[in-house]
Amino acid sequence: MMTPLLPASVAWYVTGRFYLSSDGKTSQDMGYFLHLEGLDGPLFTDPKSPSETTARLTFRSEPFTATQVTNGTLSVGLDVVGDFSLYLKSAKHAGASFENPDSFSDGHRIATFRRVSVVAGGAFAGPAATHRALSLNVFTARLVWSTEFDFDFDGQRCDLARLLPHGITQWGEAGPMAVTPPPRGFASVLPFLGSAVAVGGAPGR
Repeated sequence: MMTPLLPASVAWYVTGRFYLSSDGKTSQDMGYFLHLEGLDGPLFTDPKSPSETTARLTFRSEPFTATQVTNGTLSVGLDVVGDFSLYLKSAKHAGASFENPDSFSDGHRIATFRRVSVVAGGAFAGPAATHRALSLNVFTARLVWSTEFDFDFDGQRCDLARLLPHGITQWGEAGPMAVTPPPRGFASVLPFLGSAVAVGGAPGR
């Protein structure tokens, strides 16, 4: 039986990409889980080759807008409150492709989290060739919806409402170089790593 993770303990590690729309007005992020504490069973159809193509647990955010603030060589993006959802793929139909963003949200939706405040992310200017050296952000998200799901072959019943009832706080790091975006719909794409810890409940709860 799943039990809540201890407050401030590691909840998950994810990796994904930020997608900037071709008109530059909105962004969204999507990717897959490298680890989810408390969930038994492999997160990849081939544990020896973990990647987006073998991932069973993916995520995708709703498109969001960001306000830019500049401080010398530091560029700060303030993202509005928004939702992101987790998706479970069957063992037979696992995997996704960064060339096809919709593939990260074509599984069975198992949970939705909502960022509870403005997300602040900073990007430091880098060499002229890349224009950026490192990007960082942090946010807290509450679980606003979840459903039970079967994850492993032994009939394990899971529900993130039991595992992460109060949500998570995640720190994100993005590398210095963008990658080639899909053929249509996006101006730029930037890979990132996310590390999250469990949020505790209010005193007495």
